[in-house]
Amino acid sequence: MNRSTLSAITLAVAALAAGHAMAADDSAPKTREQIKAELAEAIRTGDFVVNGETQQKAYEVNPGLYPAKPAVQSKTRDEVKAELAEAIRTGNFVVNGETQQKAHEVSPGLYPAKPVLQAKTRNEVKAELAEAIRTGNMPDHGESGLMLNQMYPQRYGRHI
Repeated sequence: MNRSTLSAITLAVAALAAGHAMAADDSAPKTREQIKAELAEAIRTGDFVVNGETQQKAYEVNPGLYPAKPAVQSKTRDEVKAELAEAIRTGNFVVNGETQQKAHEVSPGLYPAKPVLQAKTRNEVKAELAEAIRTGNMPDHGESGLMLNQMYPQRYGRHI
């Protein structure tokens, strides 16, 4: 394939990709000039899919042909260091890549216990259950995914 054929294919793919991207944005109709400008920008930056299977964009396949993306630094070095120190202190880092278990899950005795959230009292739970039974705000035992008051509205009145 010569270079001009490759360029023509690239432009066609860019136009198709830009068209799909714009078709997904139904919030406001775009003018012809806006679409042309977006297409030109996508072609200039290589921001269009060239491999449908891997969804790689042109700038990922041939980074030397397109301008470098500006690096966005959201955290300072000190912030990252502080986060790392906190993760090490609490064991909040992955130690088993297969199971994605964290250090505090594998060896809980080596790290401080997580604070326990305030739970409901037994009486509060009983009161919630009684209210759910009274109003039918409980799942049906079938596979419908509906609540009892939706399945049998005549039994529960207007509590829906």
